[in-house]
Amino acid sequence: MLRTLMTGFIKSALLVGIYLTIAPAAPLDDSIPLTAQEVHPLAVGDSTPGGALVTIAGKNVEFKKLLAGKPSVVIFYRGGWCPYCNLQMGQLVKIQPDLSKMGYQLLAISTDKPQKLKESLGKHQISYTLLSDQSMQLTRKFGLAYRVSREILAKMQERGISLDSSTGNSLHMLPVPAAFVVDKKGIIRFVYFNPDIKVRVNPDDLLKAAKEAK
Repeated sequence: MLRTLMTGFIKSALLVGIYLTIAPAAPLDDSIPLTAQEVHPLAVGDSTPGGALVTIAGKNVEFKKLLAGKPSVVIFYRGGWCPYCNLQMGQLVKIQPDLSKMGYQLLAISTDKPQKLKESLGKHQISYTLLSDQSMQLTRKFGLAYRVSREILAKMQERGISLDSSTGNSLHMLPVPAAFVVDKKGIIRFVYFNPDIKVRVNPDDLLKAAKEAK
């Protein structure tokens, strides 16, 4: 009797082991594009979504509260490790005084964790607001998030860039770099995005769009 029970138990365990081995992994979230070329950002006329962000000080803040009836220029960039992002951040420093004169606040959002934001802050003497979207919650709502392929991750590692280290997680997602001009009511009045990470919004065009949206 005992031998029969043991034999049945072993067979059951083997069957479970085989099932676990061949069972498919949980599917990825199909709502997130697999390439930068597939993203579909929010458009002019859309309302800005809500979402949790983290400040340089590590405090949680609601995006909608940051807007709080203020006209805003919202920039999404990849991270402080990206040379093209650093170039853009320097350009934003130059136009920020003009934006401020028009009453705009400038918010720059990336996947960098707060500690990495602090490093970026000193690179260009940045006085505008840097925010972390490690969870990609807001970035996804803006329609900018896409998954980073294993091949790209490998190339990044070859260059000494660890996405896991900069974000503090293993989501392996990035935003397509983008710029939005948002009015006092939270309505998007201007959008610029480009899957080519080397091409960013022209600062003069951004200033013009901000002026026209007033």
